[in-house]
Amino acid sequence: MRVIITGASGVLGSAVYAAFRSAGHTALGLARSRSTDELKKLDLLDASATETLFSDFKPDWVIHCAAERRPDVAEKDPEATRKINVSVPENLAQLSKSLKFKLVYISTDYVFDGTSPPYTPSAATNPVNLYGQTKRDGELAVLGVSGAQSIVLRVPVLYGPAPKNSDSAVNILLDIVADQSGKTYKMDHYATRYPTNVLDIADFLVRLSGLPGSRVIPPIVHYSAEEPFTKYEMCLIFARILGVPHGHIIADSEPPKDGTLRPQNTQLYVHETEDLMEGFGGLGWNPFEEWWTGYLNRKQ
Repeated sequence: MRVIITGASGVLGSAVYAAFRSAGHTALGLARSRSTDELKKLDLLDASATETLFSDFKPDWVIHCAAERRPDVAEKDPEATRKINVSVPENLAQLSKSLKFKLVYISTDYVFDGTSPPYTPSAATNPVNLYGQTKRDGELAVLGVSGAQSIVLRVPVLYGPAPKNSDSAVNILLDIVADQSGKTYKMDHYATRYPTNVLDIADFLVRLSGLPGSRVIPPIVHYSAEEPFTKYEMCLIFARILGVPHGHIIADSEPPKDGTLRPQNTQLYVHETEDLMEGFGGLGWNPFEEWWTGYLNRKQ
């Protein structure tokens, strides 16, 4: 199978690229700012260059991981964020129609407002910040192209192997926990998150793309680990694994009063995904503390 992965230099994209390669597929990884000898440089905003590359490669599947994923950055540059999160996926859906490939658009739990979890794939969206709005609009764009073979895959906050901890909103907490300089940190103990490992999502995507034709993949699919944590609770787990004190991290249970608005609990309902993958590995996700314990011990 021939697969293109956009955003292949990112935390999720690099995991997806590696997973398809290790499964024996012909994978082409695309990157804009962090291209390497292995990853091909492409600006997805250049529609003509994108069409030429896709036409030449002739993919069976395209996993679209490239996005502006940082809510604070999105608020500061709405126009650029809309181009990346809405215009680009809409163009890829048009190419899906003409070139006959299946397109997976990676979306987010932030399309929901967090007031009535868990959210089914068919639940009404109501994003509370610009990032969520652009990802919701991206969903509508790809699903609105008649004749395209588009699948929206919603995932929550991500973690896993990363070039630097600041690449993930979860991994960065390791640096805060490890900072024993005397500096104190107020840490969110209000919003419930469902941190999900990019290696698990990558494995899931390989299995999803290999489902037999008799398994009809719905237009919107949810994938999530099922353990709830606040960021403060994640910090406590990291402190336990690292064997360091955590008194410098102060739990903040109040709703955020400044900065970009974020939903309180956007738990994704995944039972429909479990049914879809029955007999093909199910959801297949790693417990948070167990994975981090093994990963950090191996890195030492």
